[in-house]
Amino acid sequence: MTLEHAIIRALRQVYDPEIPVNIYDLGLIYAIDIDAGHRATVTMTLTAPNCPLADQLLQDVHDAVRDVPGVADVSINLTFDPPWDRSRMSEEALLELGLL
Repeated sequence: MTLEHAIIRALRQVYDPEIPVNIYDLGLIYAIDIDAGHRATVTMTLTAPNCPLADQLLQDVHDAVRDVPGVADVSINLTFDPPWDRSRMSEEALLELGLL
């Protein structure tokens, strides 16, 4: 398993506090970049810019990625461009929420 796949697996264990779906399938993860030193940068968004639990969710993402064996360091880039919408959700997430 590649380091990126291990990170994705870890991110699938992190759930949005308001929607009972993991953040990866919810479409909140825009990019995962890993440099030669195994430092991971996760670019992500939130379902809403004013999410009251944003700090906790960002910490959960940081902790989940940091705990992946082989990851030397983690940084999180929070962006709202493009804004999140339902079209970013995976088919699994749509099924889980009964939207398909």
